[in-house]
Amino acid sequence: MLLQQFQQHLKESFPHLSPANNKFILAVSGGIDSIVLTDLFYKSGYDFIIAHCNFLLRGEESLRDELFMTTLKEKYNKEVIIKQFHTKQYAEDNKVSIQEAARKLRYDWFSALRSQLLTANCQLSIAIAHNADDNIETMLMYLFRGTGIHGLTGMLAYDKERKIIRPLLFATRKQIAAYAEENNLAWVEDSSNLQDKYTRNFFRHKIIPLAEEQFENARQNLQGNIQRFKEVSALYEQSIEMHKEKLIEYKGNEIHIPILRLQQTKPLDTVLWEIIKPYNFHAQQLTEIKKLFDAANSSYVSSATHRIIKNRKHFIIAPIETSAANHILIEAANRTINFERGSLSFEKLAANSLQLAANNSIAYLDATQIEYPLLLRKWKQGDYFYPLGMKKKKKLSRFFIDQKLSATAKENAWVIEMNKKIIWVIGYRIDERFKITSSTQEVLKISFTAAQER
Repeated sequence: MLLQQFQQHLKESFPHLSPANNKFILAVSGGIDSIVLTDLFYKSGYDFIIAHCNFLLRGEESLRDELFMTTLKEKYNKEVIIKQFHTKQYAEDNKVSIQEAARKLRYDWFSALRSQLLTANCQLSIAIAHNADDNIETMLMYLFRGTGIHGLTGMLAYDKERKIIRPLLFATRKQIAAYAEENNLAWVEDSSNLQDKYTRNFFRHKIIPLAEEQFENARQNLQGNIQRFKEVSALYEQSIEMHKEKLIEYKGNEIHIPILRLQQTKPLDTVLWEIIKPYNFHAQQLTEIKKLFDAANSSYVSSATHRIIKNRKHFIIAPIETSAANHILIEAANRTINFERGSLSFEKLAANSLQLAANNSIAYLDATQIEYPLLLRKWKQGDYFYPLGMKKKKKLSRFFIDQKLSATAKENAWVIEMNKKIIWVIGYRIDERFKITSSTQEVLKISFTAAQER
């Protein structure tokens, strides 16, 4: 019965994967699920190879599983590829759990193996033996972790990007066990599956059996809910895309969102979360981000890679500059300096031959007032200078407001500093104390060329 259901399921769910022009990498641990998957693929006439991961976590038992793979090579006359991983060391080096380490190592290897074996005249997919019960456990784990509507849809039956299929998601663990018994299949038991310290096993051995004591059809109901959640998720995605189209304006690598229109959006938290999620913000930051509605101009909230900045009537989502070269020394001998905004060129001229150009990208300074080395750096909060034409100092933050600079323009502002005094806010204004006067004999001319203009 399961064989016929499997073949029908493949035709209906994966019509593009016919036996004629497709080959599969079967992920086989040696447990009952992957052994049944192998037998089903074999009896359905598909071409495949067997890939086995030895995570070196269970001593003699791991070696036993690896040796068991040779029996499959003989039985099905298929190539068996085995890969050993030093999983504990990887977990320690990368500061992740053993389960996370094993998952990363496994899927990275499957992807590399597929790339290695791929040919022009044959499609190659990776098949994994997750079943309906695994899917239920996954959905419940996501539910308790609070991952939202997407987590409630369970595993992907077909991961198009990674070319992974899960053709047993329709079958229960009982159906798989019955098939193995009817066909006299041999498999190996993983003793770690009995340990409740692993999250999945806790749900498998405790939570779901307790639910079944109260609700006899708990598993069937949960499996049905997964399908319903998939349909709800599709409607959800359509709605979110409609909101994004109304709210988001893309400007280069920035996103601009009108604040008033966003405030009027319902449901606000859900739409806002879906907008910010791709930029590495966390759901816990939603409250902090909503405070920006009433915050001062240029206030922001950061993720690891981006900032949400309040810029008058808009929120701007912009990447955080991550260049390491944010402090550059300028020596007297330097004629050109390159940095992330562009380049600076330095030239000394006689004052009596000088022809001034009204250009904010050029600074004319009294050379006798300049002491090296100079420091080229990004501006920071607390910086101040004496803007040309003024006798009083002004904070750069206030100066930028007066200049009506956007939040991102402020982010990209650089200064040249000498002895902790700012001599030029590049592209905007020099400091009054270093201007040329009637008594100036030698002029330092600094020209700024923006990166896109070079």
